[in-house]
Amino acid sequence: MTVRKASHAGSWYTDDGEQLNEELESWLEAVPATVSAVAAATETVSPVPVSGVRAIIGPHAGLSYSGATAAYAYKSINTAGIKRVFILGPSHHVYLRRCALTRCTEYQTPLGNISIDCDAIAELRRKGRDSWESMGLAVDEDEHSLEMHLPFIYKIFEHRIDDIKLVPILVGNLSFAREQAFGGLLAEYLESEENLFVVSSDFCHWGSRFRYTWYRASDDVRAVQLGGKRESSNPATPIWKSVERLDFDGMRAIARLDHAGFRQYLDQTENTICGRHPIGVLLGAVAHLFPVPTEGADNGPRLRFVKYAQSSKVTESADSSVSYASAYLCLPPKETRIR
Repeated sequence: MTVRKASHAGSWYTDDGEQLNEELESWLEAVPATVSAVAAATETVSPVPVSGVRAIIGPHAGLSYSGATAAYAYKSINTAGIKRVFILGPSHHVYLRRCALTRCTEYQTPLGNISIDCDAIAELRRKGRDSWESMGLAVDEDEHSLEMHLPFIYKIFEHRIDDIKLVPILVGNLSFAREQAFGGLLAEYLESEENLFVVSSDFCHWGSRFRYTWYRASDDVRAVQLGGKRESSNPATPIWKSVERLDFDGMRAIARLDHAGFRQYLDQTENTICGRHPIGVLLGAVAHLFPVPTEGADNGPRLRFVKYAQSSKVTESADSSVSYASAYLCLPPKETRIR
């Protein structure tokens, strides 16, 4: 047995299980009974949990910053019937050209341990042949993008946590074609109602310390990079509003389930969305299941962002912020699908 320690507990979030449980409960209870779509062309209101949720997108920053936003994604999930949780997170510390699977048998949290589905991991290795790399324990414990979702996963399944198993996947710096290929490998698992996919991503990392100071005062002017000094933005469009608009453009491409459009957006803006490749794999999996565009159809897949926040409201170029967003993906029942 190999147990991955909760290596970021005590720094990125509390290592006190009782306190952590109280914080998770407070964030989840603060989510309203109905949630509204964010950055959507038309206003959509959904009661939670949402029927048919097969995947969520949620942030992985310190819980004091991102927990309230992540709760919107987790509150969208109807946990009935789910047996397995796939977690797709970006690699922050190790360069990977492919995706890596854990070698551990359990993941520790301050609330208790969660078992790894070793059979599912072995099956992925067989089906993917040479597609997969392996995470050593040191790499696994250094990475926070997977760990930061474990407390929420434990909490929403706490009454039957022994029935739930994890499939953690560390996603490397993939080409568009490899995002499609890994999406194809995972599509059958996304299709199963026994599985839930958790896609880990923060959105824009803005500021000189992130080497990204993109600013656009309005849609009809060219974007610029602000200087390192305390350079202020146009008062009519503060920096934080420009960042929000930038993120919303990317979120709309994701909500359209437009894999190529999202990749084009990233090429054009270079937005520092750290989970862009896990998101790309999810979009590739949806495209594999639904090769004909069906966004907006009642019997097609539906992705909605339901919460957006920033760590701070930046007004000067010397400041910095990180953006957080939560979304859910619903798949229709097989018998009603457009294929």
